[in-house]
Amino acid sequence: MADRAKQAPAGGSGEPTGDPQGRAREEEAPARPATATPPGEPLTTDLFDLERLRVSQNFADTLGVRKVLTTVPVMKPNRQWFVRVHPAADHRLTVALIELKEERLTFLVTPEIAAQLPEEVTLRMLFTAVTRQGTVFLWPVRLPTTDGRTDHWNRSAMEAAERAQRAWVRVVANMSLGAYEVYEATAELPEPIWPDVSFRELVEIAFRERLITTHDHPVLRRLRGEV
Repeated sequence: MADRAKQAPAGGSGEPTGDPQGRAREEEAPARPATATPPGEPLTTDLFDLERLRVSQNFADTLGVRKVLTTVPVMKPNRQWFVRVHPAADHRLTVALIELKEERLTFLVTPEIAAQLPEEVTLRMLFTAVTRQGTVFLWPVRLPTTDGRTDHWNRSAMEAAERAQRAWVRVVANMSLGAYEVYEATAELPEPIWPDVSFRELVEIAFRERLITTHDHPVLRRLRGEV
């Protein structure tokens, strides 16, 4: 027993144990990476911390991007929409239109061609309008005929467009009345945000594939029964 005790190495001397394989295993073991967590902080991060994930309402403005307007519908406002009309005189235009009701397509006609098609074209005032969701569209309102005649539908539509320049309105057709009824929003709704494009650009986008400039346009040939 005494001889074995003399042969045992001193525990705190730091001398090699005499096991060369053990020393090799210790030298080959990879070092543990140092943690980036500051002292005193928890070792885990809450990846679903709601405050870290919260995005501000103007987040899109900070990205340096701009929405490109590629589609401008030509239509009457839906009865469930609250809409506004641009108050500037340079954001409306008197035009001649041809409507294909079955296809629900509206074509813009140049004055030279329209003058030769009195039975096919209608004179409309194109208003720039926008919904509360920011959808911009062109609202065509029929104008009185050359002799000044109009009906309740067209008169009430024009009155609705004029009122929409000052307030958010809904325009609802009342068949028994034979006219549109106008409902004005009672809440203090924010002012509309208009796109940063000119009225000319809006018209070009809306009618870029639906502009009639010649007599051999497919729509006119169809109306003449040639195709």
